[in-house]
Amino acid sequence: MRISIWAYVVSFHICYFASWSLSIEDFHQAFPIVEPDPGHTKLRLSREGLEAIQRISNPIAAVAVIGPYRSGKSFLLNQLLSLSCDEGFGVGHMRDTKTKGIWVWGTPIELNINGVKTSVFYLDTEGFESVGKSNVYDDRIFALATVMSSVLIYNLPETIREADISRLSFAGQDVAFEPAKLLWLIQRDFLQGKSVQEMVNEALQHVANHNGDKNIDQVNQIRDSLAIMGDNNTAFSLPQPHLQRTKLCDMKDGELDPVYVKKRDQLKKLVASVTRPKIVQGKLLNGKEFVFLLEQILEALNKGEIPSAGSLLEIFNKGILERCLKLYNERMGMLRLPLSEKSLQDAHERSKEEAKKAFDEQHFGRHHAKRSVDKLDEEMEKVYRNFILANDYKSSKLCEALYSECEDIMDHLQVLKLPSMAKFNAGLLQCNQSFEQECVGPAKSNYERRLMKMMGKSKSLFIKDYNNRLFNWLVGFSLAMVVIGRFIIKFILIEIGAWILFIFLETYTRMFWSAEALYYNPVWHAIVATWETVVYSPILDLDRWAIPICIIVCLLVLYWRCYGRRKHGYRMLLPLYNNHKGGSQRPRTD
Repeated sequence: MRISIWAYVVSFHICYFASWSLSIEDFHQAFPIVEPDPGHTKLRLSREGLEAIQRISNPIAAVAVIGPYRSGKSFLLNQLLSLSCDEGFGVGHMRDTKTKGIWVWGTPIELNINGVKTSVFYLDTEGFESVGKSNVYDDRIFALATVMSSVLIYNLPETIREADISRLSFAGQDVAFEPAKLLWLIQRDFLQGKSVQEMVNEALQHVANHNGDKNIDQVNQIRDSLAIMGDNNTAFSLPQPHLQRTKLCDMKDGELDPVYVKKRDQLKKLVASVTRPKIVQGKLLNGKEFVFLLEQILEALNKGEIPSAGSLLEIFNKGILERCLKLYNERMGMLRLPLSEKSLQDAHERSKEEAKKAFDEQHFGRHHAKRSVDKLDEEMEKVYRNFILANDYKSSKLCEALYSECEDIMDHLQVLKLPSMAKFNAGLLQCNQSFEQECVGPAKSNYERRLMKMMGKSKSLFIKDYNNRLFNWLVGFSLAMVVIGRFIIKFILIEIGAWILFIFLETYTRMFWSAEALYYNPVWHAIVATWETVVYSPILDLDRWAIPICIIVCLLVLYWRCYGRRKHGYRMLLPLYNNHKGGSQRPRTD
């Protein structure tokens, strides 16, 4: 029993390590990473091949071979990887194309490039111009390989045609990736005559367009772009490896043309020397980032009808534009409206600058991205105009509320129970200060003018009624104090003072025919100053506390009348009325 258990454990570990080694060895083969859909018009990802790339944590570089179908691309890649046809990419000899979509060799070549350990993948692409495919499909394959590669080997038989140049619209454009190194590989049987570099230079020269043909103009623009690339253009010639091309997979190096073997080895060194890690927006890509970028570009390509550098970049930048516009909206949405016009403008400029900075860090293409930048500016301006309208509305609502509040305060000050110029001015100042501090935005100036006009009218009305109301109030107050001093408190001095005040007010107006003449008298000014001091101060506002104070005073007087005289007798500081007649009081008898 114990032996059987140990046998089971050993067999389990053997199976486990065998399956682990098998999974590692499985990467030593070609995998599809992009496949055509059933209609052979669009592309889709193959997860099997992407796993081979995702596992790489080093910076990645990709060497892609493009060209017409049946031009020997797969065989060339096997030669560059030193693989036989049985081990490497599938090689076909029939009229139909062997490679469908884009394939990757699962085991990368490790290179030390300028001190950076780089994993170099080799990509095989489906040849263009094969039977049963649309031009749109070819363009998408071509565009995807061009954008993703660090080195783009353009494998051409014999010569360079105008159609071959027109397909390079992507390679010649500035796509915000580090531009791929374009290697013109021309396979030809003859070595005499013009060099391949001379052939490339001639092919990139302008073609006369006397009739204004748009297609010729477009190809000439691509020629200009490729010529500007300068050092990124390299030409290399490769002779045919053997006359019997259908038997190439069965031949060893010794059976191949020695000139071909020598040139092939030179090509290997050339490709290794020009390969650089793939850089997007200044960042080296590892396996997961490379796959993520591949997914985004493939989605963008499938959305466009016929991809060009401009159309692809616009589609690809669309998502980035939307994210940057969302960032702008989030920053502007954090504002607490209303704001002054300058504050809103400053916030707009800051948010706009932040959004454009984010776009600059993420966008693809420096020339074509200008359209996306203009679009971003246009969309941000639309959002900003909406914020301006919202700010105007909220500013109007806020200032209207503050204006109404000040209007209510002015109405209340007009009907004070005890008129006080000091209290009116204090209320006026408080209202003005609160409006100045709280009312913000574009509506402030308009409502500020309305407020000044309203407060000016209120102050004129208050001053006009102030003296009349104070005069009437003082007349009534003097009569009330006569009654209180004579019959309630019975303080003779209070009564005398009240009579003096009453006589002054009544006789002065009779002598000078009107009450207005009184208001210029110094005595009246002294009375007003005393009144203002008593009625209103920051500590005590008699207009608010007059009734409670009067109630308290009445209660004290009532208490004094009922209980104070019994306890303290008649001795007071102020002289009182004496009701005793003739000497000492005689006791009352029945």
